[in-house]
Amino acid sequence: MKPRIAVLGCGYWGSNHIRTLKGLGALHAVSDANPARAEGFASEQECLAIAPDDLFTRDDVDAIVMALPPQFHAEAATRAVENGKDVLVEKPVALTVEDAEREVALAEANGRVFMVGHVLRFHPAFEKLKALVDDGELGEVRYIHSHRLGLGKFHTENDALWDLAPHDLSMILAITGTEPDEVRGEGAALLDRLSDFAHLHMHFPNNIRGHLFASRLNPYRERRLTVVGTKAMAVFDDVEPWERKLAVYRHAVWQDSGHWAFTANEPSYVPIRQDMPLTRELQHFIDCIETRQRPRTDGEEAIRVLRILTAGTVTHNRV
Repeated sequence: MKPRIAVLGCGYWGSNHIRTLKGLGALHAVSDANPARAEGFASEQECLAIAPDDLFTRDDVDAIVMALPPQFHAEAATRAVENGKDVLVEKPVALTVEDAEREVALAEANGRVFMVGHVLRFHPAFEKLKALVDDGELGEVRYIHSHRLGLGKFHTENDALWDLAPHDLSMILAITGTEPDEVRGEGAALLDRLSDFAHLHMHFPNNIRGHLFASRLNPYRERRLTVVGTKAMAVFDDVEPWERKLAVYRHAVWQDSGHWAFTANEPSYVPIRQDMPLTRELQHFIDCIETRQRPRTDGEEAIRVLRILTAGTVTHNRV
């Protein structure tokens, strides 16, 4: 029997969780501060609509997926684990490292599964990229950079860094295997008091350099992660069609008579299975509930990402 999972928050991303869990046969209930919205999804998906205040103490709910505005994640996750629920909390899990540490420690003390919604860790293209790195196909990784650009969304309490960067930071941490020992951030608020773009510059103890550029005020979409190694370079470009999402460039660079020379080669595209990352993420959550294994994207990862976001946050006035 599959775990009975409720989705708290029926907004844009919550609705994706609702439909995906329904397809996986694990959707039991939906909940939202707007009762009419919850009732609409309950009717559409043939599940229960439960008021948020009642959700945490229901015996017929085994786990809760939380897709709330970030400022409500910490309190909701705390109530859930205190009442014996496993949780998947969307990013960021809290607005401070201290709150995240309390959530994670409480879940550990209560024996609860605590998973963070870093969905791109479950993208087949990233999984293959990670395998290439682990297998030494790229040589020693020296530099990683990510670009996550587009127009919107504009949140009242969440700037571009906190809204867009967690996915890429999660992937970068998975590849480097360690936290950065240096983080420098810069950005600017162009529309209001919150930054609309952000740069993060990172140095890791294993001498890998990292750079992240996030913007919600850009005329085109870009979703690209590039890994530069001593043998080859790889690019995960999620804007490209499936057959071109993961490219490997086997360029050569060497010294010749005291001068640098190079050969640029055409990319080879790595075959990727066309599975939806959210489906794979939620199936992993279900598996963790059933087997009590630690999630791939666990609470400790959520804390590491929050530490980087906090270190890279710069307060800006509107320019």
